[in-house]
Amino acid sequence: MRTPEITPALVSRLIAAQFPRWSGLPVRPVPDGWDNTTFRLGEEMSVRLPSAARYAEQVDKEHRWLPVLARQLPLPIPAPLARGAPGCGYPWPWSVYRWQPGEPAGRASIPDLPGFAAGLAGFLARLYRIDPAGGPPPGDHNFFRGGPVSVYDAETQDAIAALAPSPDIAGAAGVWQAALAAPRNGRPVWVHGDVSSGNVLASAGRLSAVIDFGCMGVGDPACDVTIAWTFFSGPGRQAFRDRLPVDTATWARGRGWAVWKALTTLAGAVRAGDADGAAAVSCRQVLRDVTAEHAAGC
Repeated sequence: MRTPEITPALVSRLIAAQFPRWSGLPVRPVPDGWDNTTFRLGEEMSVRLPSAARYAEQVDKEHRWLPVLARQLPLPIPAPLARGAPGCGYPWPWSVYRWQPGEPAGRASIPDLPGFAAGLAGFLARLYRIDPAGGPPPGDHNFFRGGPVSVYDAETQDAIAALAPSPDIAGAAGVWQAALAAPRNGRPVWVHGDVSSGNVLASAGRLSAVIDFGCMGVGDPACDVTIAWTFFSGPGRQAFRDRLPVDTATWARGRGWAVWKALTTLAGAVRAGDADGAAAVSCRQVLRDVTAEHAAGC
């Protein structure tokens, strides 16, 4: 199916047709991620539309489970207000949420990164204590977040082959093999599935909310560890690790998730002729950090 153009005009038509009580509110685009397109609806709400069919099944999952999780977490998370149906040429379900104030986390705007890291780890620790009974296991709905990192072995090996030879890549290959070998002994827990700086909100430099639970599920928390290398460093990374209730093997598998993402993103940048762009530079830094940590036996 051809992906429709998702515009403020489309959102306004959908709101007018399905939720006329909100039809007079302005619709404004919000800088967003890849999986969904988000708009602000008035001052108190947001509208979130899957950008492709493979993301559409996350809608029902969020409406089912976010209210359950929200009652047991120490910070605000997305609060569904209404479930939209296909219409006006848009083919998938969509959602209206309460607007979460704050800005995506940025290093420059957070004066106490170790404190911020400890707060985020504390939030995840509480998430992991919520009863996982009945929650969705890893699968296509969340791109197997919470599943074994080996599900991405073929992608990772292809990226290693495409990027070699390079000292960074050789070291990352060792980290990947260690992640594949790290045993998983803990019980399944709720996982966010996409803990990144764009999904962690800050207000006045302090952690204020965690958003975008589209990749949530029940499984191995290693996938939530990657922000340790993609956003934190030094004392911040250590504070995150100290507060996060995961063992050494889970941390090693988390390094594997970070390596998979960095390698595949870097390989994509190289293929696109952007080997020196910001994304590629960031990926190389992640690879250096995880490789150094692994080599040090940490």
